[in-house]
Amino acid sequence: MAAILKQCRLLHIGQFRQSIRQLHLNSRKLVWASNKTLRNYTPCCTRTSHPLKVAVTQYQPVRTFLSALSATGFNDYELGRRQFQLDVPEHFNFASDVLDEWAQKEQAGTRGSKTPALWWIDDHGSEIKWSFTDLQDKSKKVANILTNDCGLSRDESVTVILHRIPEWWLVNIACLRTGTILIPGTTQLTARDIRYRLQSSETACIITDEHTAPLVDEYISECPSVKSKLLISSSGESRPGWLDYHELYEKADSQHKCVKTRSDESMTMFFTSGTTGKAKLAVHTHASYGLGHFITGKYWLDLTPTDIHWNMSDTGWAKSAYSNFFGPWAQGACVFISYTARFDPVHTLELLHKYPVSTLCAPPTAYRMMVLEDLSKYNLKSIRHTVSAGEPLNPEVMESWKAGTGSMIHEGYGQTETVLLTGMFRCLEPRSGSMGKAAPGFDISIVDEDGNELPHGQEGDIGVRVKPHRPVGLFSHYVNDPERTARAYRGDFYLTGDRAVADDDGYLWFVGRGDDIINTSGYRIGPFEVESALIEHPAVAESAVVSSPDPKRGEVVKAFIVLTADYKSEDKEQLTQEIQNHVKSITAPYKYPRKIEFMESLPKTVSGKIRRVELRNQEWNQKVG
Repeated sequence: MAAILKQCRLLHIGQFRQSIRQLHLNSRKLVWASNKTLRNYTPCCTRTSHPLKVAVTQYQPVRTFLSALSATGFNDYELGRRQFQLDVPEHFNFASDVLDEWAQKEQAGTRGSKTPALWWIDDHGSEIKWSFTDLQDKSKKVANILTNDCGLSRDESVTVILHRIPEWWLVNIACLRTGTILIPGTTQLTARDIRYRLQSSETACIITDEHTAPLVDEYISECPSVKSKLLISSSGESRPGWLDYHELYEKADSQHKCVKTRSDESMTMFFTSGTTGKAKLAVHTHASYGLGHFITGKYWLDLTPTDIHWNMSDTGWAKSAYSNFFGPWAQGACVFISYTARFDPVHTLELLHKYPVSTLCAPPTAYRMMVLEDLSKYNLKSIRHTVSAGEPLNPEVMESWKAGTGSMIHEGYGQTETVLLTGMFRCLEPRSGSMGKAAPGFDISIVDEDGNELPHGQEGDIGVRVKPHRPVGLFSHYVNDPERTARAYRGDFYLTGDRAVADDDGYLWFVGRGDDIINTSGYRIGPFEVESALIEHPAVAESAVVSSPDPKRGEVVKAFIVLTADYKSEDKEQLTQEIQNHVKSITAPYKYPRKIEFMESLPKTVSGKIRRVELRNQEWNQKVG
């Protein structure tokens, strides 16, 4: 594989295509085919059938293609989609096949960058810089802790609830090395939340810090599957019944042989955000996330080994896997982490001023707060690329950020159940407010209730084509819920649960979640389009739009609004009318919020997404009462 990588350092796409033909003749390990083969290839799908183990090949993973293309960049969208192919090898492990490969290149001086693999800072002035070689050596010791001290066997699950501390990354890699199944959890979970997660996942080991350990112990007697508890304490305190990570790390063996995992083996399980009902437990394999996020890292994050990438996501969510682990490290980039108690826009801008962050990934709320500051006070010239995901970002915020930094925010769309599905890629003509186009490797369509593709301009469900070829990057199933897994599919498509419209040029426009759509007087209104209009008013810091019962119209648009500081003392009745007139002036009048309620804050999930379902239920329960 190393020899193939060396040959794949190309200067332009023409050389790449010519070299691919030769490499295909010289090595059966290469995942690409000749142009003749490509003409017979169905665009936007991989050649992997479902289940994965039926169609796996003996080829080495896609490292070859992505390393080669990184020399030229993703400059032609249609060409990239036509030529994209990601075959799944029989065995794959991100630790041994990717991270250790970067460590080897680092040691040989061929990585192409001297940036660290992990650059970590905190609010107290502490700083850690680890190379890929450091990650390799340290994670092997942690792997031995999991096996020898925690008593874990391959395929057993490990729940990890840690803040953004360096050990979180080591534990992630150690789980890969041992073949254990990682289950990340947010540090905002309550004791009952933790109990539910430990029970439903049948966790064998819980790893957390001194702050969460007492919550674990409240209900641990009701979690019989847990056989070991590992404490990573920053204060140095120990706890009865818990293994001491730091003590074990000091004496752990530094030699460890990574298990040979099949591509279709379960690798990680994520509890979804839970905007409706109980959180679902989605399972990803070594292929679906380990290989699938090459798409995320190369095409959306646009990373190379010279980049320093900062993603602000919490460790408990899939976005951290997207942008703090698999995506950046697939490209050999540096992961930059600031461990701070809470998000502060001024502090964040100060860090961007101080550190040479080249690519930034932040949630919409962070951008909304940062653009309220005077961006001209900070030197943000090192930022060459910014992205956002989680929920649609309002066009006005995007324009303000670009005006202040020179960098356009490129939105991406994916789920816990997937890798990146669509994005406003750098090679695309920017269209503010759009979800962009389908990522290479995916065929995205807008479908009706029967699973039929809808023509451009018609609203429908977002579908990912899974037949005849199932794309890499899609979860395998929901744990212990075959019915829910089955409901996620309709005809030839996996349904994301969101609705959108495709225009004549193939750009997708988000409408809302299926249950967020407002039907009023015969009109169907998505909350995002109203929220985008609201945010353009200077009084609106944040908003959430839901349906509200109405005796005449059945339901109407209602907006819950958090005011900016300058408007909090204004007359609310007058301000309501002013905001309503504002919305009427910039969008179709029937979309304006007939009801407005001002709030100090909006209800959100622990991952920061607005819980419209809670506000909607509040409205309709009032009607019942």
